[in-house]
Amino acid sequence: MAGHRIFSTSFASIYPHYVAKAERKGRTRAEVDQIIEWLTGYDAAGLDRVLRDETTMEAFFADAPAFNPNASLINGRICGYRVQDIEDPLMQKIRYLDKLIDELARGKKMDAILRSA
Repeated sequence: MAGHRIFSTSFASIYPHYVAKAERKGRTRAEVDQIIEWLTGYDAAGLDRVLRDETTMEAFFADAPAFNPNASLINGRICGYRVQDIEDPLMQKIRYLDKLIDELARGKKMDAILRSA
C-alpha cells in the first residue's frame, strides 16, 4: 500500500466525514475529537492547527504528539481488512482511527472505544 493516495490527502478533508458519520448516529463532534486525542495525543489546539494547515494524513500521524500505545488493542475488520494484520504502519494507524469512529457510530460506549480497563 506504499504511496496510497490517502497518505497525501489532507486530514481536514476527511475529518468532516468522521464527524458526519458520528452525528448521523446521534454521537457528537466532541466524542470524535476525544477519540482523536486518545489515539494521537492532539489536543483541541493541535487538532485546530492540523485542520487549518490542511496537514496530510501522513504528516498528521507522523507528527502525532503521543500515539497511544494501547492502539494495538484495536482489532476487527474495517474496509475488508483486519486492522491488526495491516502491514503498512501508516495505513494501520489510519484504519485504527477509522475503526474507532465506526465503533462510535455503532453506539459502543466511550470507555470501550478508548480501550479502558
